[in-house]
Amino acid sequence: MSRPSTSKSRFADFIEKFRNGEFKHNHDQQDEPPGDDRPQDAGDKQEKKLKRRGYLKKYIRQLWPHWKMVALLIFLAVCVAVLEIGAPLYGRYIIDNILLAEKTNSDKLWSLNIVGGLFLITVIATRLLGMTRAWFQRLLNVRVILTLRRALFERLLQLPLDRLSDMKVGGIISRLTDDINKTTGLLQMAVVSPGVAILRLLLAMSILIFINWKLAVAALGIIPPIMILSMIFIRRIRPVYRAVRKDVSFVDGRVGEAFQGIRDVRAFGGEHREETEYTVGHHTITRMRMFAASREILLWSTWGMLMGLIGVVITWLGGFWFVKGEATIGDITAFQFYVFMLLNPVWQIVESLTELQRSLASMERVFEVLESPIDKPDRDDAVEACRSVESIQLKDVWFAYNQGTDVIRNLNLTVAGGTVTAFVGRSGAGKTTVTDLIARFYDPTRGQILLNGRDLRDYKLKSYRQLLGVVQQEVFLFDGSVFENIAYGNRAATMEQVVAAAQQANAHQFIAELDDGYESLIGERGVKLSGGQRQRLSIARALLADPKILILDEATSNLDTESEQLIQGAMHELLKDRTTFMIAHRLSTITHADLIVVIDEGEVVEAGTHDQLLKMDGHYAGMIRRQTETVTI
Repeated sequence: MSRPSTSKSRFADFIEKFRNGEFKHNHDQQDEPPGDDRPQDAGDKQEKKLKRRGYLKKYIRQLWPHWKMVALLIFLAVCVAVLEIGAPLYGRYIIDNILLAEKTNSDKLWSLNIVGGLFLITVIATRLLGMTRAWFQRLLNVRVILTLRRALFERLLQLPLDRLSDMKVGGIISRLTDDINKTTGLLQMAVVSPGVAILRLLLAMSILIFINWKLAVAALGIIPPIMILSMIFIRRIRPVYRAVRKDVSFVDGRVGEAFQGIRDVRAFGGEHREETEYTVGHHTITRMRMFAASREILLWSTWGMLMGLIGVVITWLGGFWFVKGEATIGDITAFQFYVFMLLNPVWQIVESLTELQRSLASMERVFEVLESPIDKPDRDDAVEACRSVESIQLKDVWFAYNQGTDVIRNLNLTVAGGTVTAFVGRSGAGKTTVTDLIARFYDPTRGQILLNGRDLRDYKLKSYRQLLGVVQQEVFLFDGSVFENIAYGNRAATMEQVVAAAQQANAHQFIAELDDGYESLIGERGVKLSGGQRQRLSIARALLADPKILILDEATSNLDTESEQLIQGAMHELLKDRTTFMIAHRLSTITHADLIVVIDEGEVVEAGTHDQLLKMDGHYAGMIRRQTETVTI
């Protein structure tokens, strides 16, 4: 279903959904994975509740090392609440027992100075304790954020590739930033804020009833409507802000796509379309925000009216009871302060109850990842991978993505150590999947991959990956210097070693011509370099890591003819004493391979040297003829 084309029609579509209540019951599901719209039955809800309890226990364990600071925070919060709630009593005492008392002026001044001094000390102590509490609250948040973020980032780096792909980059960053921040506020939202607010509420109500129960009943009668109004408002307005965040995310994502594909945008004249989409998107967001703002204004206006009404009630009835001798001026003044002090705790309780749901949802997203199984955990009896490669064998290997159709079927292949094996075939035949299995990015669905006669799963994954060097078809470079990118696989490398690797990869000459040489910044994803230059840096990075197993996935596809020929000329030295797997569409680059394997629909259909396969006059020979004819044309 396509999106409406104008901001007015998009806003009308939103209003219709809002009025139909489509957002009303989804306040706990804004962070659920897309596509799961089925209604939850009692079993699902019970399972979710049990999971949430388990996550809460884990969150408490995260806080346990800081229990002394948590206890101090609660103690300081209680002290601040008690001191603040007692402040109006000073004013009541000064009015009734000093200013309006039948005393001499000198006695009044002496008493006023004593009580005023105590009042000043109380105010200063309250502020100092409040500052101390705020400092420790920030410190606790920072420590918990650091602990959770580090643990989450570590787990994310170890998740299976398909799981990371499902989460997408935006979901990963959201968990590391927004979700972690909301999760660390759980203590504040679930315990400190509502606990202190309830304490203030009870203390204020108790003092009001103690001072004058009639005025207390009149003043407190207005509190329940305020709470009900606030709850209704928040339940109605939060879906609007969630819809706004969703649209902002959509517009921001479109902006990112536009600038990542800016060459295509300009090539196809898409500037006007992108500008229109951006403008319409933000017009829609503005309309939605103003819709929410109108309801906020209505709420705050109603609050203001109720607060004014409370003031009228206290002054009117207080004056009436003062005339009858049932209340004092100090009572009326104290009541004014206490009633307004009640409104803040009421709002805090309402806000905490609603924010708590968001914090719990974020907590679930964080701990769901922390509990996710890591990618290929080492077996209990796993051993370190040996540094020499005698042979790599694929034995009856089958593989399917996500339990779908098998993309590799009954693959059997034995490769001797120190040799070059090339995989060729049509696009989608399974060549990259085979090298991904050898790199152990995935494990076979059935069968085994053996290193020196032993299953790869018997080796510790980290030690096996240290044998690997991979050059992908789509080169990824980091936003840093040339030196940092080449040395990424060997952080202890010296400048001499980096230069040597660059020379082997035929990259030294163009690096030397950059403004800052090896310290030149290459921009995000190497945007300041050409495709061929990025490819050569990637090759240099793999060589510097000195891998025993080298995987080249179309490693020379982005090189010009001259650069390719130079690298091919040095290929003998580059591949010396390494077990190399190559994927190539240009067959001229792999004629020197010790073994050429033709893969079609996930199966090996031919295998042999270049000369042997030509003599067979099969798939490989046909591919050679087609490429030759294409070049001739």
